[in-house]
Amino acid sequence: MVAEVSVEGYEAYKKAAEENKSKLVFALFCGSVNANGESWCPDCVTAAPVIADNLKHAPKDSVFIHCGVGGRDFWKDQNNVFRKDPVLKLKSVPTLLKIGHPQRLEEAQCAKPEMVKMLLEED
Repeated sequence: MVAEVSVEGYEAYKKAAEENKSKLVFALFCGSVNANGESWCPDCVTAAPVIADNLKHAPKDSVFIHCGVGGRDFWKDQNNVFRKDPVLKLKSVPTLLKIGHPQRLEEAQCAKPEMVKMLLEED
């Protein structure tokens, strides 16, 4: 069973990634949700159920970090920490990546079941 961790913000993401560095870690970066549990990012809303359905394809001992990147205004700032991080280099949300590997899915790719499955499966 994949361990799922939900975090909000950059520092919480870095902490979760560090705590799980001995495992295979996947991370999904999405627009943060409001009090009603809704993300401001329509692509994130579309991708979420597709990714959730495909988590069964991830290796059993892997970790899946779901990270909220903040509100729309914070995300749109080209100098925000997620965009500036030399490893993450996020350009869009949603972004699904395998930590320490070049594979990543961005925006509409995250809503394509076959692409999500391929990224999550063992290589």
